Formats: sequence, structure tokens, C-alpha cells
Amino acid sequence: MTSVNILRLYLPNYCQNQNEHNAAFGKWYARVKYLESLNTRKLSNHIAEHGSIYTPDIVYGVMEKFRSCLLEMLLNSKKVKIEGLGTFYTTLECQKGGALAKDKFNILKDVKGLHIRFLPETEQEQNISSREFLKQAEFINIDSLLPKEEEEEGENGSTGNGSTEQGGSTENGGSQNGGGTSGGDNGGNSGGDDSGDDDERPGAGG
Repeated sequence: MTSVNILRLYLPNYCQNQNEHNAAFGKWYARVKYLESLNTRKLSNHIAEHGSIYTPDIVYGVMEKFRSCLLEMLLNSKKVKIEGLGTFYTTLECQKGGALAKDKFNILKDVKGLHIRFLPETEQEQNISSREFLKQAEFINIDSLLPKEEEEEGENGSTGNGSTEQGGSTENGGSQNGGGTSGGDNGGNSGGDDSGDDDERPGAGG
């Protein structure tokens, strides 16, 4: 079965500003259209169906153990690298302004959060950083899958009907997506979730 990413074109609210001198006026972008969110049980069933000698219950048990051990290692100040996938690690988010002096720093007052981050694999033979992962992806415009009447409705809304030329091109599909870039030790955001409102600015990480 061919793997494809379904995308949809949209016109953000801030791009609908009637000021034609605005550089963003009338500009269209793309975001991924998610078909489903797999929980641990569903993913376990999927793995078991891929020629695995293990039953779904065994796969589920291993994944649950992985989850609990991953959190344990992260809370013990360790990074966890999964070869071919990437590295899980933590970063601290401090309150704005910081402490007035080193001896005045208070973990309860001056630290806002402890974030779990993910950095995609960047080793040459298994590189799935956002730009390299984009090269492996194929895209199809959701408008090409919709009945004609739904497609025409999209022309009047924030989502566009999308021409054949725009539909499957990686040029329009992924160049605006920050993908799996991670925030690093300064507490930046991991790869963004494209499932938000249409007025989100493209490329915004969080």
C-alpha cells in the first residue's frame, strides 16, 4: 500500500486582510489533514498485523513498558535515543526575568515547566529531520478526494479548491511546515501540530 500525506490548502484569516499592500494578502498555505489518532492499543494491533510473531497483547505490554521506562529515564536526567527515530530529552522553561542572583534562584518560583522534547534522527543513513523527511513524503490534496459539491463549498470558505498543479506538489505541501524541528535546550517548541485553527501563522512551531 502506498503511503501518502493528505493535505488541504487554506487561506489564513490574516491573509484575508483586504489591504492589497500587505505582503501576506491572498497567500495560500497547506497543512496536513489527519485521518485518525492511533492510541497505544491501535498501534499495537497494527504492529502485530505486520508479520510480527508477537500477539497484540504482547506488543502492547512492551510499548507500555517502554513508555514508563522512557519517563523514568527522562526524570533521571538522561536522554533516550531510539536509533532510526530520534532522541527524547527534557528542557527547563524558566520564568521571564530570571532570578536576581545565583543564590536567589528558587526552583519552585523561577522554573515554569519541564518539557519533554523530541529531536528526529539526523544520522546520514537514517536522517528524518524535517527537510529530509519531506523528501520521503508524497502528498495528495484532500479536494481531489471530495465530491464536487463539497469542493465548490471550499471555494467560498477558508479552505481552497486547489488546482491539480497545487494538489500533490511538495512545493505547496510542505515548504511552510517546520515539521520535526525541535526547540533545543533553550526551551523551544517541538514540531507543530497542524490541527489548529486556520488563522494560525504557517511555520509557527507550537
